[in-house]
Amino acid sequence: MTNLKTKLPKCNYRATFMIAFIFVSTALLAQKTYFPEQNQAWATKSPKEVGIDQATIDKTIEFAVANEYSGSRDMRINILEGFKNEPYISIVGPTKHRGGPAGLIIKNGYIIGQWGDVNRVDMTFSVTKSYLSTVAGLAIDDGLIRNVNEKAADYVWDGTFEGEHNSKITWHHLLTQSSDWYGNFCGKYDWADRPPREGGIDDWRNRKLNEPGTVYKYNDVRVNVTAYALLQVWRRPLPQILKERIMDPIGASSTWRWFGYETTWFDMDGTRVQSVSGGGHSGGGLFINTLDHARFGYLFLNNGNWNGKQLISQDWVKAVQQPSEAYGSYGYMWWLNQGPRSFEGVPNTIFYAAGFGGNYIVVDQKNDIVIVTRWLEPSKLGEFLKIFYEGI
Repeated sequence: MTNLKTKLPKCNYRATFMIAFIFVSTALLAQKTYFPEQNQAWATKSPKEVGIDQATIDKTIEFAVANEYSGSRDMRINILEGFKNEPYISIVGPTKHRGGPAGLIIKNGYIIGQWGDVNRVDMTFSVTKSYLSTVAGLAIDDGLIRNVNEKAADYVWDGTFEGEHNSKITWHHLLTQSSDWYGNFCGKYDWADRPPREGGIDDWRNRKLNEPGTVYKYNDVRVNVTAYALLQVWRRPLPQILKERIMDPIGASSTWRWFGYETTWFDMDGTRVQSVSGGGHSGGGLFINTLDHARFGYLFLNNGNWNGKQLISQDWVKAVQQPSEAYGSYGYMWWLNQGPRSFEGVPNTIFYAAGFGGNYIVVDQKNDIVIVTRWLEPSKLGEFLKIFYEGI
């Protein structure tokens, strides 16, 4: 009979102990990360408990409340006034009267500052783009899109990306708003969206097209084309994807909605489906409360992991923070505090979602901070953040 005692190698007890120690320590660290449960109040701590002076939080909140967005609370009026220089501006999606300033400051997972009605559902305009980017990231993670440098025309062959120019456009170009896609999407011309100050319709319509990837241009028509392209890839309404894969797992409320336009309904495999918009420029977009925004920001703070479950890959969270070749302040539909649009006195490692009317989700992984602010005068964002960061 084999002598097991002589056949087995000697055990390195010290190495075994170290491995066990590292494993247990890692598990304990993971347990220390707090995640708010669904349908339960988000836990709070005093600023002092996380090493921040109460006066800093008070000053930051006072500034946010005192610098409410100056536009009308009637968002139909606000949209028509804000984009009055655009030809053919019209509202073709839902709108909603907004509330007053609201926000949250979260440090180490706990709310340390709060103002306004954080449960109120409001339009959030282009913050929607960062949610749209997330749906694109899920498609990459799932292999529905092989990689961001693939041409969109390889996935959407109905003519949306046909022609010498549009056929060159990749997912990377769409996500960095550098595609210069040319055309009319559901009654909206690309050239009519935020046109140059100079020239007229004929000049804009017949402009020289830029090589995809070379010139950044903020343009909601092209973002809506991106949403439509993703709809063609997923073959299901994008709000369903977002709900099942992101919002439900992070414990978001049931009150958020994501709309498109009355002109963006399509037949999808025998079912009538709406292609959603990436903002509220013509109405529509994401309608959501402040707490749900904070959960979304907290997911990205934690590299796509929610309480031990990887909802979106860490690679994608890193990818959205890479400055694009065409504009160094913009990643994959997230803004970066780098390049020409950076704020002095604010860490250059933060990234943030931004929307018309002063809606923001700020993510600071280095300092373990998420800040959500609603209806802050947009020109005051840099000062608002500087007040906070100077005090921590």
